[in-house]
Formats: sequence, C-alpha cells, structure tokens
Amino acid sequence: MLSTVLGRMLLGVVAVLALVGAACAHEIRPAYLQIDEMAASRYKVVWRTPILSGMRLPVVIRFSGDVRSVMTPAERDLPDSLVQTRVIETAGGIAGSRVEFVGLQATITDVLVRVHLLDGTVETTMVHPSQPWIDFAATRGPLAAARVYFVSGFQHILLGIDHLLFVFGLLFIVRSRWMLVKTITAFTVAHSITLAVATLGKVAVPALPLNAMIALSILFLGPEIVRVWRGQTSFTIRHPWIVSFAFGLLHGFGFASGLTALGLPQGDIPFALLMFNLGVEAGQLVFVGLILLLIAALKSIEIRLPRGLELMPAYVVGILGAYWTIDRIAAMVGGMA
Repeated sequence: MLSTVLGRMLLGVVAVLALVGAACAHEIRPAYLQIDEMAASRYKVVWRTPILSGMRLPVVIRFSGDVRSVMTPAERDLPDSLVQTRVIETAGGIAGSRVEFVGLQATITDVLVRVHLLDGTVETTMVHPSQPWIDFAATRGPLAAARVYFVSGFQHILLGIDHLLFVFGLLFIVRSRWMLVKTITAFTVAHSITLAVATLGKVAVPALPLNAMIALSILFLGPEIVRVWRGQTSFTIRHPWIVSFAFGLLHGFGFASGLTALGLPQGDIPFALLMFNLGVEAGQLVFVGLILLLIAALKSIEIRLPRGLELMPAYVVGILGAYWTIDRIAAMVGGMA
C-alpha cells in the first residue's frame, strides 16, 4: 500500500519539513515598487513594503543621478503593508539610472519592480537580496514579465511550508496512484478557483481567520493518517479527493496573498494571475514528483523500522498542525482585542 511505503521511506523528508516548518510556517510577502511616467522626466513612485510580525521592512529606496522630489512623500498605513507615494523628476529620464534598495541584502524578501512609460513600455523585474539594485538600461519584454510572475508563484509554494505539509499529508491517506492523481488534481483545481476570485477582487477573506483554517486543515490530516496505519477507514480515506478539494479552496486564498499584497494595477492582474498560478502548480508538481522519485528509488532497499516509528509522519503533521492552529488562533484573538 502506498501509505505504508511512504511511512517507512520518507521519515527523513518529514524531519526536514518539521525543522523548516517551525521557522517558516508563514509566507514571505515581497515588497513592491511601481514607477509610472507622468510626463517627460517626471515619474510617480509608489513604494509598498510589507509589515512582518508588526514591523515595517527595514528597506529604503535610493535613486542614482540627478533626482529630486517634486512633492513631499505621502504615507498610508494598510493592515499588512506601508505605502509611500511621491513624484520625482530626473534629468534625461529614468533610462540609464539605478535604484538601490538599501538594507534589502539583510533580509530574505524580494522586491517586484514595475515601470510603466508613456510610450506603453512596461518593464517588470524581481530584485533579490543578493543583488539589491536594478539598472534601467534596456526594457524587458512580456517574456521577462512572465518569467517574473512564474518564478514568484514557484517560490511562493516552496516557501509556504504549511501548504506543502498539507500536500505531504495527503500522500499518506491515498491507497493507489490513481487516487493520488485524483486527489492532487482536486487540490489544484480548488486552489486555482479561489486564487483567481481572490486576486481579481471578487472575494476577500480576512488573513488571520484564513491562516487559522489552513493550519486546521493540516491538523485534520494527522488522525486520518493514524487511521490508515491502523487499517481503519473513514470518509476522508475513502474519498480523499473530496477533502482535498474542500481544503484546497482555503489554500487558494492563501496563495492569493502573494499577488494581492503587491497592489498591481487591474490591467496587469489577469496575466500575472495566469503566470503566478502556473508557477504554483509547477512547484507543487516538483514537490510531489521528488517524493515519488524517492519512493521509486528506495523501494528496492530493505528498510526495517520499529512499527511505532511508522506513525512519526502522522505525529509530525498533527503536531505542527496543532501548533500552527493554536498560534494563529491566538494571533486572531489578539488582533480582535
């Protein structure tokens, strides 16, 4: 049975997930810099930085060359970020200049940069802490923008340890490869639906209750894995794809935070949504594929473990799910106080 094979052969993977998950249960949201050309050599600059654990991201932007502010920067506090808006003028335009993100190298946060010129040119780039600046020398076409959003989605799920742990837990309650295909497909379809409706602004779900429900979905899988180990059955074990679909709707709202937090212009959202979702799906398939490859590679190896250790994956999934549930409910209650 697939669940038994997983129980014996993937303890190392579970241990890694447990260690990483304790530190990375919450996803890292990128900062966002938008530069719109208003007139010759005049630009509107919107700088949006996420608020993480109640603290503003300690990063400031610095333009090279002869740049001066036309107006005093205006700041607006949002529940999850701080938005600064100003108008600048630069001699000869922005081409050939550089923007530095001072302090970014000391963080693990990326910056999505979008530049819109009067001639219709749109440049989209992702800036990483390893190279905390961007040079505006040559424009980048639609393929470059597609790559930015795709990679962002790919990284989003790989850094979202709670999402991966839910998928990981699903693998322990399926009994055949065909059921595995149905279960993963149902999860994919479900989170694609809610990712789309949330990103397009059709439905809004408060972040704190949503995070608590996502943690609860992981906790829910722990006892189900134990039932499989004991040879018992339940609705979830018989129809894991239905449960996967239901909880996938919740996880889709969590994925949407990776795009909605950026505050992209409405015209950019459909394209960004498509590429971001493809990146999420690619990351999910890579994760599942690596586990299945590991199973195939180790099937021929004789691994004898005490029977009790076969329950370790269930305990890890259940304990981490319980910890995140309690932690996020506490944060929700504290936010309401």
